Amino acid sequence: MARYSLFALVLAPLAGASLSAHGIARDYWAGWKIVFLSEVLAFITLTPALLSWVSEGRALMRRSRAHLLEGVILITGLVLVSYIVFTVPEDSRSPALFYALVPFLLWSALRFGWLGVSTSLIVVTSLSIWGAVYGRGPFSNLVPLTNPLPLQMFLVFASIPFMVLAALAEEHQEAAQVVRESEGRFRLVANTAPVMIWLTGSDKLCTYVNQSWLEFTGRPLEAELGYGWTEVVHKEDFKRCVQTYSQAVDHREPYGMEYRARRHDGEYRWILDTGVPRFNPDGSFAGFIGSCVDITDRKLAEDALATVGRRLIEAHEEERTRIARELHDDIVQRIALLANELQRGDPHTPDSTNRVPDHIQQALHSLYDLGKDVQALSHRLHSSKLEYLGFVSAAKSFCREFSEQHKVQIEFKHSDVPPGIPKEISLCLFRVLQEALQNAVKHSARQNFTVEVHGTEEGISLTVIDSGIGFDWQDAMNRRGIGLISMRERIRLVNGELSVQSEPGRGTTVRAHVHL
Repeated sequence: MARYSLFALVLAPLAGASLSAHGIARDYWAGWKIVFLSEVLAFITLTPALLSWVSEGRALMRRSRAHLLEGVILITGLVLVSYIVFTVPEDSRSPALFYALVPFLLWSALRFGWLGVSTSLIVVTSLSIWGAVYGRGPFSNLVPLTNPLPLQMFLVFASIPFMVLAALAEEHQEAAQVVRESEGRFRLVANTAPVMIWLTGSDKLCTYVNQSWLEFTGRPLEAELGYGWTEVVHKEDFKRCVQTYSQAVDHREPYGMEYRARRHDGEYRWILDTGVPRFNPDGSFAGFIGSCVDITDRKLAEDALATVGRRLIEAHEEERTRIARELHDDIVQRIALLANELQRGDPHTPDSTNRVPDHIQQALHSLYDLGKDVQALSHRLHSSKLEYLGFVSAAKSFCREFSEQHKVQIEFKHSDVPPGIPKEISLCLFRVLQEALQNAVKHSARQNFTVEVHGTEEGISLTVIDSGIGFDWQDAMNRRGIGLISMRERIRLVNGELSVQSEPGRGTTVRAHVHL
């Protein structure tokens, strides 16, 4: 439109007026004005009408009868009103009569676009010129071809606004048609997608759900719109579900959540709901779009896997306890008896000569060391202090024994740890402590470590810190180190969280938090 306006309103009229002004009037500039306005009027009325009828005439004939009848009524009414406006004698005419043309021109611009408004302007132009030629209407005092400027000015400035309005209306209709086609394609794809898809507006209200959602719930579309979709959410998940969604909308950020939703057969199924914000081309917030997937089978598999993992860990702990007791009650005692026998020497030898030989003395030291190692191994396998004295005492004792055994310094801190920690949580944190210290001694290349145990209203936290060489956490997980996997699995079975912060050259911090 901008290019056509430049050509029709500036370039072509300037060229035509410059070449033809000499033969129109005695004064060159008076002729130039007449030709210029005539060219402008022709380009904004006659040319668009011809082009529109050529390009859209057949399409117009294929429109509905109601639309064609509307066009006939429009042109008929405009002809009658224009005839009255431009042929009423001056002494009986009111200036307000000109405004009678405005509704018809608006009607043609908004309902029929360029084709309608250009045709309507030709009707107005033709009847106004006819009235002026025959001395009727508001321009009856003009002398044709010598002083048509008032009529030309009226027609030009009356035509341009309605032509611009028609162009804008067509652009809006084309944009709306593109949006409708885009929405149609989206709905076609969404309705054939194997997942449930939904849309909400900026007011948080649901505006669309696809066919998969309707088939899942067995409800009509109208029942799901607004906040209707929440009616199928399990009552235990309702508050958390709505709160998560509302917070995501308020912060304009993606979210993911799991909740139970009632299927059409009445069974509640686990749903994974993922939503992301969507924005208009101008950057304004338009709402959210999201998808839902039935993950019930996955949840059942995870529960079965967790049960198997829990049973394996329980069997592992039972076996560790049995082996620890065997070592403590049998092997350690037998080593102690053997050491005592060797220490006493030969009873048939006089006391003055009853001295333990050097090689036996060395063997005794080795035997004592072996007894200590077996006893430490027994404590690592199963700590009776954990069972009888609680987690804090057992953890403190383990740190002391561990530091003596490995010749390292361990600073143990604890605060606000509640009494009566459940057995499975105490055992889980104790095993995480053991594994974290073993990894720290083995990989950190440092001799000083810190262990912190803190209780909160929400639960209990265990932190193991070293300032060693650190490691790449993701790389370690990709290599699937048994220690890290064991810690993560134990924490998961008690619904806790495990985090490992480590970077090469910056040490490692292992944090485990379990809700009580």
